[in-house]
Amino acid sequence: MQFFPVTNPIRAIVVAGTLAVAMMFSLGSGQAQQTTYAMKISTPTIHDVPNVWLEGYGAMLEKDSGGRITPKIYPASQLGAIPRQIEGAQFGSIQCVQIPPEFMVGLDQRFQVLAAPGLVDSEAQGQRLAADPAVRKLMLGLGADKGLHGVSIWYAAPNVLISRTPLRHLADFKGKKIRVFASPFQTVAFQRLGMTPVAMTLGDVLPALQTGAIDGAISGIGPMVNFHMIDAAKYVTEIDQPGIFLIEEVNGKWYDSLPKDLQQVVDSDAAKEDKAIAPITTKMLNDYLQKWKSAGGTLIKLSSTEHAEMMKTLASVGADVSKQNPPLLAAYKLVTEAAERAAGASN
Repeated sequence: MQFFPVTNPIRAIVVAGTLAVAMMFSLGSGQAQQTTYAMKISTPTIHDVPNVWLEGYGAMLEKDSGGRITPKIYPASQLGAIPRQIEGAQFGSIQCVQIPPEFMVGLDQRFQVLAAPGLVDSEAQGQRLAADPAVRKLMLGLGADKGLHGVSIWYAAPNVLISRTPLRHLADFKGKKIRVFASPFQTVAFQRLGMTPVAMTLGDVLPALQTGAIDGAISGIGPMVNFHMIDAAKYVTEIDQPGIFLIEEVNGKWYDSLPKDLQQVVDSDAAKEDKAIAPITTKMLNDYLQKWKSAGGTLIKLSSTEHAEMMKTLASVGADVSKQNPPLLAAYKLVTEAAERAAGASN
């Protein structure tokens, strides 16, 4: 750029002022580009499928943001039990939380809707259901008025039932005290099977099994292996119900503080990871089942007749729990229709 001498003193002052302002704006722009945003990410699990999702997401965020977002993952409820993690994500001490959405029923009853028993009966159907645009719009928008911004919803695994004594038949379920996720869909379901459901966070399950405070617990097989629950209970009944979905919620104020390009990165990278995790879940599930057996655990399946009887008993849970709550009923209808589409897509 060519500069010409300024001979008029007043003009010199104006030019100098203009250059100073320009430099200030240039500096401000550079500083904005260099601003980094710390992102604490909290989850209850460790060394499991959810953690693989978070590792992939964190790596993409750092790369696609050019280092302006600096994620750090805190597994195994290091930042508190699940209720504290939810509060942290709401109020900003945690920037992102990953949990089964039904633990957020205290914020909105519709968060539990994917926990309806019988909604899905295979991993493939669960993955297609979570990818349904109407389901994603519903689930990711639920926390908007509670300080949260949803970025991801995906299918992780079927639930299995760990127990201190073998549960080989539906009759064995009667009278057992069982840990469930915090959702009426689950409490009502297991009550119908003759159990006493106890809502409990993942970190409390092993000590409760060890002391006999509970007789068993539902969870994915991954946490049972990774938290060494075999030390307290060696029997796993593969009930495969309900499916476990995971939601990732970002603190709304933190998200709003990001430049538009980084907001897009946060959203789009989560959607990419939702697709990338699908083929990994099946392999890890099979690996964990083998690890359970190798460690001396026992895997139990109900007979086809008893499994069908169980599903018949649970078939109306979603509709019965939802019918007194119009928003929940509308959400239940939306996801059941999407589940039917997801089932039909495999044919």
